[in-house]
Amino acid sequence: MEIKLIKRKLKTGRTSLVLEYYSGYSLGENGTTKAKRKFETLEYFLHTNPKDKAERDHNKANLEMAEKVKAKRLLSHQNTQYGFSVEYKIRTNLVEYIERLIDERKASPGNWGNWDSALKHLIAYAGTETTFEMVDKPFVEGFKKYLAKEAKTKSNTPLSASSQSSYFLKLKAALNQAVDDGIIPHSPASAVKPAKIEETHREYLTFEELQRLLKAHCKYPILKDAFIFSCLTGMRWSDINKLTWDEVQEYDGTTRIVFRQKKTKGFEYLDISDQAVRYLGERGEPDERVFAGLKYSAWHNLALREWCLEADIKKHITFHCGRHSFAVLQLSLGTEIYTVSKLLGHRELKTTQIYAQIMDDKKREAVNKIPEL
Repeated sequence: MEIKLIKRKLKTGRTSLVLEYYSGYSLGENGTTKAKRKFETLEYFLHTNPKDKAERDHNKANLEMAEKVKAKRLLSHQNTQYGFSVEYKIRTNLVEYIERLIDERKASPGNWGNWDSALKHLIAYAGTETTFEMVDKPFVEGFKKYLAKEAKTKSNTPLSASSQSSYFLKLKAALNQAVDDGIIPHSPASAVKPAKIEETHREYLTFEELQRLLKAHCKYPILKDAFIFSCLTGMRWSDINKLTWDEVQEYDGTTRIVFRQKKTKGFEYLDISDQAVRYLGERGEPDERVFAGLKYSAWHNLALREWCLEADIKKHITFHCGRHSFAVLQLSLGTEIYTVSKLLGHRELKTTQIYAQIMDDKKREAVNKIPEL
């Protein structure tokens, strides 16, 4: 079979791009020959008479894409002809395919949330009309670059290296699965490595620093209560901020927080101490927020820093440091790491091991404090 890319001018001022498949000829009853052809109109078009650079760039990009489609159609035909493989389904929509993969992961909420976030960034990068025939190594490298240079979190900050790596690996996993499903012959991401994850310093408060913080004045009492509550429970800002009274339950003589983590979508049962309960305040209606009036704003962030300075704490403390402080305090008091991992709602133990490394550093500091004899 021979495949040609042909152009058909339209009255609209556009030129349609069409693939012509020629597979020989047939003989008629009177001895005449008739070519055996079929045509496939591609979704790409050209401006017949480009007026500016934008239209010329459009023509160049669409011609390149049409040539790639032609090459993949020819490869698919050759594979089938020589028995190398079955015909691939390269016109499958990439976003729709990944959405199906995500649906299969609903039983694992944490993993589901990560896949969902990765897909949102992929759509921001390439739109919703991308098919597998458009996905090549430059496409994959472009997504990696987009995650590093352009992608933002909900709070409009750049993605961390770990998030970049995680989202990129989701695309890579989807392409690997597409190979297994017979969508594409090989993964264009196989030779592209994810972003390198560098260990980051996690700031935390010691027990003595927490004691000083309790005695210091904070401009917003609700912020003080919520932050100390985080230090005593390990709960994230997002979960504390949305916490309602119907999620605070009495169970077997203790107080338990029953909630779905906003970040991982995982359902959690967290028993909390009597000390932590005191920072919840007076119980309200079931649908009322426990920490009503708590806000994420520049003023509250500034108030947190001023509060720390009032307590003579010069570390760069954010609300999330309350979660770090809880983890380090638990490990320093002898709680084994598996239990700490469960209390924090981590899905994998390796996520918690960063805190164990902090404890190892503290031990090394301790042994070196003994002066020369």
